[in-house]
Amino acid sequence: MNSTLIRRVLVATILGICLINLQHTSIAIDVEESHDDVVVITVDSTNLQFSPAEVVINEGQTIRFFWSGEFLEHNAIDSNGFFNTGSPETEVDYSFTFDRGTNNTYSFICEPHEALNMVGTIVVNPAANETMYQDTNQTGPQMKTMNEESNSLFGFLVIPTLIAVILVSRYFR
Repeated sequence: MNSTLIRRVLVATILGICLINLQHTSIAIDVEESHDDVVVITVDSTNLQFSPAEVVINEGQTIRFFWSGEFLEHNAIDSNGFFNTGSPETEVDYSFTFDRGTNNTYSFICEPHEALNMVGTIVVNPAANETMYQDTNQTGPQMKTMNEESNSLFGFLVIPTLIAVILVSRYFR
């Protein structure tokens, strides 16, 4: 075989390994960041309703009321005053986190459209007891630590792989 052909195959193989390492690292980061503790509630101005109108979450999660560029002004107010997005507006970005001890059912309304039945419900379930979970399931935290270490290892392997590509390409010149 020709030395330039061998060099190209070797460099392509090393670059492929490098790309696989990068891809695996980015996939691992996406999976870790996909824990979604925020639930977004928007408005449907055509039908004058919240979307979704009913949400079930756990303590510790956040509700985000978000709408932008609406023709009509809206707000979301808990019937007991627990949360309030403020005055009715066409653009709202309001977040509220339900801390421990807030498990309950919360009914909320849009003040300007309450007569048109623009209402919603948030059901907040109690958070799982973390100490009981850790005592009964010891592999959970250990597995997470192992996954974090393997993600760091794959990220670390990118640097030596790039150095190897540079050295191999210089050697076959």
